[in-house]
Amino acid sequence: MEHNAHNIIQLQKSNCKNCHKCIRSCPVKSIRFTGGQAHIIQDACIWCGQCLTACPQDAKEIADGIEEVRLILCGNHPIIASVAPSFAAYFEGIGFPRMREALRQLGFTDAEETAIGATFVKKEYEKQLADAKQDLIITSCCPSVNLLIQKYYPTLLPCLSPVVSPMIAHGIDIKRREPDAAVIFIGPCPAKKEEAQGTAISAVLTFEELARMFAEKNIRLKQHGDISHRRNPNSRARLFPTAGGILKTMDIPSDTGYTCMVVDGIHNCASALDDIRKGNITHCFIEMSACTGSCIGGPVMEKYRHSPVRHFQSVVNFAGPKDFKTEPMEEKLLAKTYSPLPYSRKTPSRKEIEDVLLKTGKQKPEDELNCGSCGYDTCREKAAAVCQGKAELNMCLPFLMANAEQLTSNILENVPNGILVLNEDYEVQEINPAAMEMLQVENKQDVLGSHVIYIMDPDAFQDVLEGRREVRNYRDYYPEIDKYLEMSIIHNPTAHTLLAILLDVTEAEHNMLEKEKLSRHTAELTDRVVMKQARIVQEIASLLGETTAETKVALTKLKESIAFERESK
Repeated sequence: MEHNAHNIIQLQKSNCKNCHKCIRSCPVKSIRFTGGQAHIIQDACIWCGQCLTACPQDAKEIADGIEEVRLILCGNHPIIASVAPSFAAYFEGIGFPRMREALRQLGFTDAEETAIGATFVKKEYEKQLADAKQDLIITSCCPSVNLLIQKYYPTLLPCLSPVVSPMIAHGIDIKRREPDAAVIFIGPCPAKKEEAQGTAISAVLTFEELARMFAEKNIRLKQHGDISHRRNPNSRARLFPTAGGILKTMDIPSDTGYTCMVVDGIHNCASALDDIRKGNITHCFIEMSACTGSCIGGPVMEKYRHSPVRHFQSVVNFAGPKDFKTEPMEEKLLAKTYSPLPYSRKTPSRKEIEDVLLKTGKQKPEDELNCGSCGYDTCREKAAAVCQGKAELNMCLPFLMANAEQLTSNILENVPNGILVLNEDYEVQEINPAAMEMLQVENKQDVLGSHVIYIMDPDAFQDVLEGRREVRNYRDYYPEIDKYLEMSIIHNPTAHTLLAILLDVTEAEHNMLEKEKLSRHTAELTDRVVMKQARIVQEIASLLGETTAETKVALTKLKESIAFERESK
């Protein structure tokens, strides 16, 4: 069963927070950042797991191999676990007999130590030193170092020892003894998932995945009080996962003419390879490990069980003084040819790089701060990544800050509202021109850092900070400046600031007062007119009343006179 190399380290998009720490930690910059998310460039990656351990948000994770292993365990053929010797560091104080027992409880037929395969490999290294056919020999145990050379230093492939890794050697040995067996490697390295493809290894589990499988089955590994008495004297290759451990297992004559050295840490390995390419290093046997401290400092160890000194001691105490007893194996079975896997990438021209630099405000060399906040060592390296589609312009923190400051400055300078920012001690942190004019402040520096009481009453700010009331569109008269101001105050507890937004409503207030005055005058005038009209009406009514009475008397007399005359006739 083959692994999917394109899913060894996966991204949880929701967790990625634009910190660019993964890019900063990646030795080959095989991470593309776009749309606010980091993406691993599969063809460029060496699967060293540095991004996995560096990510503070757990946005990177190793592809889970548990389901694949469960399917294999359901089969009818023998299933043998090959356990990397660094298990003594991850599962401290357990010992291999108890590890074998726990694996059998999970369903494995048996378990063996990968250090057996390391014994075959170290013997091949000894032969190469004795033959002295290569000027430089670089060990081939670390898959990330192998990929680094294959992808980025292909001209140095002749220096890479043409021998399989201990994992592959052990798988070959098991299959030689049990052809139908499925071999599952268990170790601390995600790169092993890629290396295992197309080999005698059927699947790969990390120690963390194995620990989860134990927990799911409620399998508890009991520690020995002292396991030194259980040490197998024929187990020297258990030293392989420590820095310098390969050399410690080898029997090297003093007259080989080779300088034997140890280089651990992927950046140190790259520096050494640069020197080799330049011809500065010759006739050396170099033990190279991508992880600092070798495999006991691998990504899974660093992320979940980081204690390098104690882990070194655990492995060293677990190793014996002599080699594992192994049956001879044909040299051709252990041989491997490493082919170049060059990562093709566009090399941008100088003009293209400078055009990108200009877009991020870098018009002259001194503008190139090389701060590394984008994840790249230099501004030009980041500009080249932009040209290659691996990075975005807005990954430049100084550029973003300058833009934000300019935008803020433009808003503060031109907004008609007054802006006043205080800290929680009521000290002025910022004041814009509109607020300066409203509060009659001539020089900004005169008030910055001063208590707000020097320019206005602090009561409203205290009320908001202490939660007594909200201040929203609150209008008041300020006699010291003879102005009416409308104010809203916002407390930002995260930034520990108070933001006041001021609006000069003096003219509006005066207009309103004038309207009120006019209204009162009109009302008074109306009252006088109404009262005058009432008097007139009353006078008319009075006059009308007198005239009516007189008329009534006259008419009555006239009526009586007419009646008298009729009677006389």
